[in-house]
Amino acid sequence: MYYEWESVLRLALSCLLGGIIGFERQANHKSAGLRTNVLVCLGSCLIMLLSQALYESVAGQTNADPARLAAQVVSGIGFLGAGAIMKEGLNVTGLTTAACLWVVAGVGLATGGGYYRWAISATGMVYITLAVMYRLDRWLLRENYFTLIIDMVEHPGQISRISSLLEVLHLKIRGIRMKTDPESRKEKGAVTLELDLECQKAVDRAAVIDTVRTLRGIIHVEIQG
Repeated sequence: MYYEWESVLRLALSCLLGGIIGFERQANHKSAGLRTNVLVCLGSCLIMLLSQALYESVAGQTNADPARLAAQVVSGIGFLGAGAIMKEGLNVTGLTTAACLWVVAGVGLATGGGYYRWAISATGMVYITLAVMYRLDRWLLRENYFTLIIDMVEHPGQISRISSLLEVLHLKIRGIRMKTDPESRKEKGAVTLELDLECQKAVDRAAVIDTVRTLRGIIHVEIQG
């Protein structure tokens, strides 16, 4: 009975730890957000518990390896990670999200195995890496980063056209967020696209705005940062 209740606590802790990391991803509008990270962590924890339980049920009767099921999580999570990676023109996004899912699976396995200190420490380190170091990187290289905010009417292939245009201007997309436009523009079917851009050299921001405005469906363009 004690082991059963502890198993339930391990599952609950895995949801909490996965949720902490997922919250940071959700706040930054990443493809794998709160629910995805919670489910990955919970599933990994459950598989680890199942692996231990199966081993204990046949202990002394066979040479079964309790880590065999858990090992499949590490390799199997690659399918989710591959789905999170996207290529827009010459730019590749989602690598951090894919790595995050892989680490969250590890947190779930550690929690399921009862290694609470490792799981909690890893969660804190991952959160610091994602939330703090990203902002530190932006601050240290603030002259090379800026955010392009575009109010536009959605058309098929619109984001691809914007991405291609930015490539010509030697700008690299580091993050994409899409939001519903303000109430005053909802009737036009408009949305707001926020692009975190990186430039390797000085760029004429006014020219960037003017160039993007030439595309069909663009309502307003501005730069922040």
